[in-house]
Amino acid sequence: MDHQKLREEALYYHAKGRPGKIEVIPTKETANQRDLSLAYSPGVAEPCLEIEQEPDKVYQYTAKGNLVAVISNGTAVLGLGDIGPEASKPVMEGKGLLFKIYADIDCFDLELNTKDIDEFVRTVKILEPTFGGINLEDISAPACFEIEERLKEALNIPVMHDDQHGTAIISGAALLNALELVGKDISKVKIVVNGAGASAISCTKIYLSLGAKKEHVFMYDSKGLIHPERKNLDGKKPEFVNASVPASTSLEEILQGADVFIGLSRGNVLSQDMVKSMAKDPIIFAMANPTPEISYEDAKAARPDCIMATGRSDYPNQVNNVLGFPYIFRGALDVRATEINEAMKLAAVYALARLAKKTVPEMVNLAYGDAKLKFGRDYIIPKPVDPRLITEVAPAVAKAAMDSGVARKPITDWEAYKEELANRLGHENKLSKVIETKAKQDPKRVVFVDGENISVLKAVEVVQQEHIARPILLGNPQKVKALAESYSLSLEHIPIIDPQHPQSPREEKILEQYSQLFYQKRQRKGVTALEAAELMQSPTYYGAMMVETGAADAMIGGLTKKYPYMVRPALQIIGPREGVKKVASTHILLTRTGPLFLADTAINHFLTAEDIADITELVAEQVRRFNIQPIIALVTYSNFGSVPRGESAMLMRQATAILHQRHPDWLVDGEMQAHLAVNPQERMTLYPFSKLGQHRANTLIFPNLSSANIAYNLLGHVSGMDIIGPVLLGLKKPVHILQLGASVRQIVDMAGIAAVHAQDI
Repeated sequence: MDHQKLREEALYYHAKGRPGKIEVIPTKETANQRDLSLAYSPGVAEPCLEIEQEPDKVYQYTAKGNLVAVISNGTAVLGLGDIGPEASKPVMEGKGLLFKIYADIDCFDLELNTKDIDEFVRTVKILEPTFGGINLEDISAPACFEIEERLKEALNIPVMHDDQHGTAIISGAALLNALELVGKDISKVKIVVNGAGASAISCTKIYLSLGAKKEHVFMYDSKGLIHPERKNLDGKKPEFVNASVPASTSLEEILQGADVFIGLSRGNVLSQDMVKSMAKDPIIFAMANPTPEISYEDAKAARPDCIMATGRSDYPNQVNNVLGFPYIFRGALDVRATEINEAMKLAAVYALARLAKKTVPEMVNLAYGDAKLKFGRDYIIPKPVDPRLITEVAPAVAKAAMDSGVARKPITDWEAYKEELANRLGHENKLSKVIETKAKQDPKRVVFVDGENISVLKAVEVVQQEHIARPILLGNPQKVKALAESYSLSLEHIPIIDPQHPQSPREEKILEQYSQLFYQKRQRKGVTALEAAELMQSPTYYGAMMVETGAADAMIGGLTKKYPYMVRPALQIIGPREGVKKVASTHILLTRTGPLFLADTAINHFLTAEDIADITELVAEQVRRFNIQPIIALVTYSNFGSVPRGESAMLMRQATAILHQRHPDWLVDGEMQAHLAVNPQERMTLYPFSKLGQHRANTLIFPNLSSANIAYNLLGHVSGMDIIGPVLLGLKKPVHILQLGASVRQIVDMAGIAAVHAQDI
């Protein structure tokens, strides 16, 4: 994406709707005057008095225990430098967003208009009663060192400057695993650190804590080697002087025979010749962003035996701070730690290193193209989409806090704690990210039949730029290009085909071939040759034929048409796969506790019990495609025969019996009311015999199209949940329908689903 386009989209993203990226949402009822009298006056006086008598009860009656302040003065923002507190606010809001989506930690961002260390420290100190923890962010060195040290001494809550320690913790885990793979002892390796800012210094400190020897570490800043003869060393730099070589020794010279290169500086400072001079099996962590000190390709070309890590997501071994800070604070908050100490940071290092050696969940493999990731040179640290991070890192940090004597609320039941952590976000809450990541591994050709629609064009631009799929547009090329130009959209290299007015002899020939093929398929279904030719000029018929003949891998459409206009061509041209009696559909609601699959939401009006059982099998297959175990409830207005008569109750009762006979080991049950499907506690109390047991249903099957359609529309739009769908099930090849008026985000999600399905054909 060119810079101007990125700028426009980023500004629009932050300004659209409610400005910014975060909001405050009540967690208690506020429906009536009684609720408000409890939330505020007079009821609020009671917890106030309790806390006055016992200050620690502030954790029981307020949000303090799950509230972190993200605090900056804007003096070292990302790659932007000293841009001031107001300009840093979008970054701080973004950090708060990451805390929430990865560890369910609430955040307030505070931007302080001061560069005075005393004033900064005093301001944060007097805010201590409000927060459970302090995340310092984007504060320039050397001030950041003093600020963090003074606050850690003064405050009785966890404090961490993530810019210092985040990269250190993640790269520390990566270094341990890389050294294990090449069979080298950390106490004996020669380490060259290029960069001497807050992150580089913290990285070096943690490597020393892991066993590296200071005499084997050579640190460089922009002026050269950190050496005792230099008179211009500030901050923490003097701690890392090394006099074993002359002060004039260049980076190129010091790298000869080096085992490890740590880059936290700027792009392209490491040449291939410098890499070639390193020791056998060199370890290169080129972590400058967005341009590493040396590109992955150049490093591997120069030294195929190297283990390479960068800060980028498009190469193996991404050193990403999101692997650390959410879970470190999660563990610290959960035991009410008074600080984040070295023991806790090292616990996070070792937890990450251990996790990389464990069998990778299929969900993560799915996200990376069924890569069958396993511990090795291209997988030395976990992936950010790994759902186990919260249950591995946070408990390790919490235990270290307890063992080191800084925990005020010890954990006694570790299994229950891990279950609580898993339930905070839902094991599968990253479904959209997984789908998009997998789609990128092998982008498929997706034909968009609504090529003259601006929302589709905006989505197609994203799909192409993010490499989610290789889009093809159907529509009048002149209209499409004019529309794109009016919105400054880049559609370069995207094919545009007009079924109504072929633009070349080749396109005319293809249209004629498609018409003849369709006529052959439907001539005994009442379609004449002339009708076949006319129908094939319709984008939906033309697109379906592209998929059928292999000219495209998947089709998306229906943004401006009703569902039958999309489904009919797909059934007539592509058809159901062998053994499928009814093509069906599902909508996916992305809830806080994980995805919820609903069916059949778009296709079938009148169903028999056999039909419902067949559709349930199709949906279960779809759920498993995302490596999620289907937990299926057949829902209606009755609970296990509580209403003896009634058409839909009987229907779901019979369908349940069929499924129990076909799949006795499945977690499927019915008939039941929808609230019992998603409330296992109430269901177990009333109906302890249910096969769903203590599980919350993630798949709801409805007795008819009307109820399913009402449910997904109501749930999605009233609650504000993201919706993916409808996803068609049972066709030979992927065709998916867009809802009327679907957003750009929803179209992009559907393109990812279509691409993933095409990969499985």
